[in-house]
Amino acid sequence: MGIGKNTIINAIKVIIHAINAVNGIINAIRAIINAIINAIRDIIDAIINAIRDIINAIINAIKCIMNAINGIINAINGIINAIINSIEGIINAINAILKAINGIINAINGIIDSINCIINAIKEIINAINGIINAIKGINHALCGIKHSLCGIDNSICGINNLRPLMQFLMSFLPLTMPQMGFLMP
Repeated sequence: MGIGKNTIINAIKVIIHAINAVNGIINAIRAIINAIINAIRDIIDAIINAIRDIINAIINAIKCIMNAINGIINAINGIINAIINSIEGIINAINAILKAINGIINAINGIIDSINCIINAIKEIINAINGIINAIKGINHALCGIKHSLCGIDNSICGINNLRPLMQFLMSFLPLTMPQMGFLMP
C-alpha cells in the first residue's frame, strides 16, 4: 500500500495551501505592521502638525496681543499728547489773553497819563492865564496907585497952595526972612 499519488498531490496541495496561508499571515502581519507604523507616523505627524499649529496660533495670538497693546499704547499716547497739546493751547491762549489785557491796561494807563498830562497842561495854562490876569490886575492896581499918587500929589500941591496964605501968615511972625523957602511964595 503505498501512498497514492492523490494523497501526495493532496499533501502537496495542503502544504502549498499552508505555505500560502503562512504567506498570507506574513503579508497580513506586514500589512498590520505597516498600517501600525503608518498610523503611528500619521499620529506623530498629526501631533507635530497640531503642536506646530498650536505654537503658530500662540505666536500669532501673541503678535495680535502685542499689536493690540501697541495700538492701545499709541492711542493712550495720542490721548495724552492731545490733552497736553490742549492744555498747552489753553495756557498759550490764556497767556495771549493776559498779554492782550496787559496791553489794554498799558494803553489805558497811557491814555490816563496823557489825559492827566493834558489836564496838568490845562491847569498850567489856567495858572499862566491867572498869572497874566493877576499881573494885569497888579498893573491896573499899580496904575490906579500911580493915579492916586498923582492925584495925591495934585491934592498935595493944591493943599500946599491952600496953605500958602497960612504960611505967609506964619512967616510974618518970623523975624528973619527965609529965601530958601521961596518956592512957597508966589
